[in-house]
Amino acid sequence: MAMEITQFLLAAQTADAKVRAEAEAALRQFQDQNLPHFLLSLSVELANNDKPVESRRLAGIVLKNSLDAKDAVRKEQLVQQWMAIDVSVKSQIKDYLLKTIGSSVPEARHTSAQVIAKIASIEIPRKQWPELIGSLLNNMTQQDRPAALKQATLETLGYVCEEISHQDLVQDEVNAVLTAVVQGMNLAEHGPEVRLAATRALYNALEFAQTNFENEMERNYIMKVVCDTAVSKEVEIRQAAFECLVAIASAYYEVLEPYMQALFELTSNAVKGDEESVALQAIEFWSSICDEEIELQEFESPESGDSGPPHSRFIEKALPSLVPLLLETLLKQEEDQDQDDTIWNISMAGGTCLGLVAKTVGDSIVPLVMPFVESNISKPDWRCREAATYAFGSILEGPTVENLSPLVQSGLEFLLTAMKDGNNHVKDTTAWTLSRIFELLHSPASGFSVISPEKLKQIVGVLLESIKDAPNVAEKVCGAIYYLVQGYEDAGPSSSILSPFLMDIISCLIATADRTDGDDSRLRSSAYETLNEVVRCSNIAETSGIISQLLPVIMNKLGQTVEIQIVSSDDREKQGDLQASLCGVLQVIIQKLSNTDETKPIILQAADQIMILFLKVFGCRSSTVHEEAMLAIGALAYATGPQFEKYMPEFYKYLEMGLQNFEEYQVCAITVGVVGDICRALDDKILPYCDGIMGLLLKDLASSELHRSVKPPIFSCFGDIGLAIGEHFEKYVPYALPMMQGAAELCAQIETADEEMMDYGNQLRRSIFEAYSGILQGFKSVKPDVMLPYAQHLLKFIEVVSRDRQRDESVTKAAVAVMGDLADALGSNTKLLFKDCAFYDDFLGECLQSDDEQLKETAGWTQVMIGRVMVL
Repeated sequence: MAMEITQFLLAAQTADAKVRAEAEAALRQFQDQNLPHFLLSLSVELANNDKPVESRRLAGIVLKNSLDAKDAVRKEQLVQQWMAIDVSVKSQIKDYLLKTIGSSVPEARHTSAQVIAKIASIEIPRKQWPELIGSLLNNMTQQDRPAALKQATLETLGYVCEEISHQDLVQDEVNAVLTAVVQGMNLAEHGPEVRLAATRALYNALEFAQTNFENEMERNYIMKVVCDTAVSKEVEIRQAAFECLVAIASAYYEVLEPYMQALFELTSNAVKGDEESVALQAIEFWSSICDEEIELQEFESPESGDSGPPHSRFIEKALPSLVPLLLETLLKQEEDQDQDDTIWNISMAGGTCLGLVAKTVGDSIVPLVMPFVESNISKPDWRCREAATYAFGSILEGPTVENLSPLVQSGLEFLLTAMKDGNNHVKDTTAWTLSRIFELLHSPASGFSVISPEKLKQIVGVLLESIKDAPNVAEKVCGAIYYLVQGYEDAGPSSSILSPFLMDIISCLIATADRTDGDDSRLRSSAYETLNEVVRCSNIAETSGIISQLLPVIMNKLGQTVEIQIVSSDDREKQGDLQASLCGVLQVIIQKLSNTDETKPIILQAADQIMILFLKVFGCRSSTVHEEAMLAIGALAYATGPQFEKYMPEFYKYLEMGLQNFEEYQVCAITVGVVGDICRALDDKILPYCDGIMGLLLKDLASSELHRSVKPPIFSCFGDIGLAIGEHFEKYVPYALPMMQGAAELCAQIETADEEMMDYGNQLRRSIFEAYSGILQGFKSVKPDVMLPYAQHLLKFIEVVSRDRQRDESVTKAAVAVMGDLADALGSNTKLLFKDCAFYDDFLGECLQSDDEQLKETAGWTQVMIGRVMVL
C-alpha cells in the first residue's frame, strides 16, 4: 500500500533548514523501515498528474538514486536491494512508471524515462522484464498515440540502450527498436520533439546495430535518414544527427566508403555556415575518422602485408579539401578564449583536428599548411597571426623530423620575436607552439635537437622575460621551460649546456609561483611542476650547489604554509594545494640529492627538520596534502635508510590514517607504497609496527568498500614486509597466504574481453608473485619449511599464467623470478613438485628466447636454481 508523502517531499525542498531537516529525516525513516512501500509511494507520486510538479520531481530523483550510484560498491548494494523486493510490488512500480511516460507534464515524462532505464539496467541482463521493449514499441506503432507519449517513449528507448549491453537484446528486438527509432526521425510523420528524441535514441542504439550495418540495404536506409536529419531546420536536431555521424565514424568506419563524398559535403557545409554547436560536431566527425586511421596504422605491419581491417585512407583522399576547410576555422577565435580553459570553440576544434590529420598523413600535410602560415604570420590582424602560429604548432607531430627540422629552425627566430607581440592571444599560442617544438623536436639525449647550443642563451632569455607576462602566457611559458629542460635529461655532456642558466630559471620559477595576479592556483602549480622537472633533469655533478641552496628556500615556504590563518574552506583548500606543490618539490630534491654519495649528506643533515615539517603538514588535516607528503616521506625513508627508525613513533599514526582512508583510495594506495619504502629502509627495525600494519592491510584486502586498485599494491607490500622481517613473518602466514591464494583463483575468473579488467588482472598476478618472492626470500635461510604447504598452489598458479598468451611482460618476469625463489628457498623439498610439473621447461625456454635481456637473465638464473634442486 502506497503512503501519502507529498507534504514531506515539498517540505524537503523548503528554505527553512529546520523544516527541511525534519522532512528529510521522515523520508529516510520511511525508506529504512519499509523500502518496497517507500519506492512504491514515490512511483505513485511521480505518476499522479494532480500532484505538484516539485514533489513529483523530487520523487523521481529519489527513486532514481535508490536504484543507481556512481560508486560501484554502493551501486551493487542498491541492485541487491531492488532484486530482493517482492515481484508484485516491483510490477506495480514499473506499471506506474510506464503510465507516467504518457503524462502531460514534460518533467515527469523525462524523469520516468530515466528511472525505467535504471530498472532495465538491473533486470534485462538478468532476463527479467521481457515485456518492456514490446510495451514501449507498442506506443510507437499505434496510430492514435499522442506525440508527447511517442517523444517520451523514444527518450526511454534511448536511455535503455545507453544502460544495457547489445548482448542483452535478441536481434529481433534490436531490429524493432531501430525501426521505431529511425521511423521516429521521419520529417513527414513527426514534429520536432519526437524527431529530436528519435535522433538522440539512435545515438544510443548504434552500438546495437552491428548486424544491420552489415546489411547494405539496411545500412543505406539508416545512413540516408541520418544525413537527411543532419539538414533539418531545427538546430538541436541537426546537432544530434551529426553526433550520430561521429559515433558511426568510430563504430562502422569499414563500411563508410560509399557515403564519404556526401558526408564531406554535409560536414563541409556545416563547418562553413552552420551554428557553432553543429559545426563542432562536423569537425568532430573528421577527428573520429583520424582516430580510426591512426589506430589502423598502428596495427599495420610491413611484414604481414595488408592483413588487418580495411584502411580506406579517407583523410589522405580528402586532404586537399579538408585542410583548407580546417585552416579557415582557425580564424574564428573568441576574444577571451585564452583566459578560460573550459572554452571549446570552432578554432580550437579545428586546430585539434588539424593536429590529428598531421598524425594521420605525416609529411603530406606540410605543403598544404605552410602557405597559410607564411601568408598570415605577419598580417596586422591578430587573428591571422594567431591562426598561423596555431596551425604551425598543430602539425609538429606526424611529419618526419627531416621535413620539419628546416622549417622549425628558420621559424624559431620569428617565434621568439612573437613572444613580444602586442596581442595576448598571439603570445599565448606562440608559447604553446614553442613548448610543442621543445617537446617533439628537442632531444639531445638521442642526438637530435633543433636548438643549437649557441641559440640556447637567447631562448632562455626570451622565456624568462615572457614568464613575467599575463598569467595565461606565463603558464604556457612554464610548459615551454618544462620541455626545454626535459630534453637535456640523461644527455651526457649536452646537459652541461643548460647548467649555467639553472640559477636564473629556478629564481624566475619561484617568483612566478609567488605571483598573486592569477585568478586561480593553476599558474603556481605549473611553476612548481616545472621547477620539479628542472631539478629532476639537472646535471647533479654541476648543480648540486644550486639545488642544496634551493632546499632551505622550499622548506621555509612549507613552514610558512602551516602558519596560514584558516577562516574558510576555501582557505583550507588553498593551503592544501600549496602544501601539495611544495611537498612535491621537496620529494624531487630529496631524490636528486640522495642519488649520489657526494650530495647525500646534505639530506641526512636536514632530515630531522624536513620530517618535522612533514608531520606539521599532516597536522593540518588537509586530505589533499596527504598524498604529496606521503610520497615525499617515502623518498626521505629511502634516503635516510635505518636512521628513519627515529621518526616512526611520531609518524606511525599518520601511516595508520592513510591505510584506513578508504574514501580517498589514492591516498591509501600511496601509503601502502610508503610502507614498502620504509620496509626497505628499516629491514627488521620495522618489526614493532608490523602487527598494526599487517592488521590494517588484511582489513583493507577484506573490505568490499576499498577500491580494487589498492589491492595489488597491498600484496606487493606483503612481500616487502616478509623480506624485511624474515622468520618473524611466520605468524602472519595463516592470514596472508590464504588471501594470496584466493586472489590467485580470482585471476582465473577475470573477464578477458574487458581491457580494463585485463590490466587489473595483470597487476594482481604480478603483485601476488612479488608477495611470494619477498616472503620466500625472507624465510630462505631461517624457516623455509613454513612455505612448503603453499608451494604446490603457487606452482599451479604459475602454470596457469604461463599458458595465458595475453599476459603482460612484467607478469612473465615476476612469474619466472618467483619460480627461481621457490627452488632457491625451499631447495630439495621442491624436487618432487618440479618433477610433476612438465610446464616449466617450455616456459623457461620461451623466456630464454626473449629479446628482453633482463627476462633472459632471470630465466637463466631460475633454470640454474631448479637444476640445482633436481640433482640433490
